[in-house]
Amino acid sequence: MRYQLISLGCPKNTVDAQGMARLLDAAGHVSTEDAQDADLLIVNTCGFIAEAREESLAVLRELAASLRPGQRLIAAGCMAQYTPEILRQTIPELSGLLGTRRWSEVLNLIEQMQQQSTPVVWLGDPPGGLVASAGWPRIAVQGASAYLKIAEGCSAPCAFCAIPAIKGPARSRPMAAVVSDARALVAAGVKEIVLIAQDTTAYGRDQKQNDALPDLIRAILEATPELLWLRLMYTYPQHVTPRLIETMVRYPQVCHYLDMPLQHGHPDVLRRMRRPHDIQRILRLIEDLRTAMPDIALRTSFIVGYPGESEGEFETLLDFVAEIAFDHVGTFTYSPEIGTPAADLPGQLPDEVKMERYERLMSLQQGISLERNRAQVGRTLDVLLEGCGDGLSVGRSYRDAPEIDGLVIVTDELPVGEMVPVYIEKAMEYDLQGRVIA
Repeated sequence: MRYQLISLGCPKNTVDAQGMARLLDAAGHVSTEDAQDADLLIVNTCGFIAEAREESLAVLRELAASLRPGQRLIAAGCMAQYTPEILRQTIPELSGLLGTRRWSEVLNLIEQMQQQSTPVVWLGDPPGGLVASAGWPRIAVQGASAYLKIAEGCSAPCAFCAIPAIKGPARSRPMAAVVSDARALVAAGVKEIVLIAQDTTAYGRDQKQNDALPDLIRAILEATPELLWLRLMYTYPQHVTPRLIETMVRYPQVCHYLDMPLQHGHPDVLRRMRRPHDIQRILRLIEDLRTAMPDIALRTSFIVGYPGESEGEFETLLDFVAEIAFDHVGTFTYSPEIGTPAADLPGQLPDEVKMERYERLMSLQQGISLERNRAQVGRTLDVLLEGCGDGLSVGRSYRDAPEIDGLVIVTDELPVGEMVPVYIEKAMEYDLQGRVIA
């Protein structure tokens, strides 16, 4: 059978999608980029926010509109897990639904679809409870970089987020399984591993280990001494410990980069969000990070237009962003998610207010980002090359995570996948430009 698999949303979805592809390939199915050439169409949906759901539905509708006789359409991932009935009603052409907690049963789903006469076969919550099985790699390779998922689900109480309902509580993968995946990636030529989970700093907490991420980092790096970069994403501010900072300093392979979604800068908004709201503690943490690693690049994300957010609270967020001067900021306008406590809060704001605040915050951050980039001019940065053409190459330094941060433009065509020293000559709002040092 020929299949086309489209994955939408975050890197965690990409990991699940590539896992499905490996299972399909091992069973003799063949991937194709042409939807009309495929017998089976799979869309790994994202349901995190309204915009992501709309994109998922648009892709499904487009595929459904051109289905030929005998073709099957499957919706997998977050929307299939959280809102299966909405998908059934909206996309009646669906043959199957595969929840986030059962992606590894894609072959079972296909078999049931072929055997049963019911319009839609659905594999949702797994029987016997949720586990983070060691049986399948949790990796997604993107060129010389790879995402490595260390846990499934989330147990954080954030009032705005549906992820715990979609993916279940946090379940850490066995350390030996994660290390085994890392070894396999490095043996295959991967130069950068990006650790991901809904909250990477919650690793081990479901097993009563309150500070296990440093131990995992040490185990990975001792098993893969030839790995060049190890990057941490999705860390929770309350769980970034002195021991984790010490580990980042001790091992040169750990990028001096931290992604730490904070969501807001006003304590009252953070309380309503059910997020860590001790702003002074967050400021001390950032000071500790910058003292230990003066060259650290910090990424965060914020939600604007949260229910009840006053103009004064939003201006406090602007002041917070200006004070800290993050290297990278992602901003989202609040969208009410089905079944979350925030969806029922009073003070829901109009879309035009949310968008106006989004534009003000991003305008502020654009100037900050330019200044942070200008500080790199005159430095020599190692750059992992990801593409070339027309006399130029593009890549990333340790300051930039794959797919979400900026690029380094190099004035020469160089082999993709190599890491080269680049002297930075020019700074732009999000990107840098330089030349290779011989």
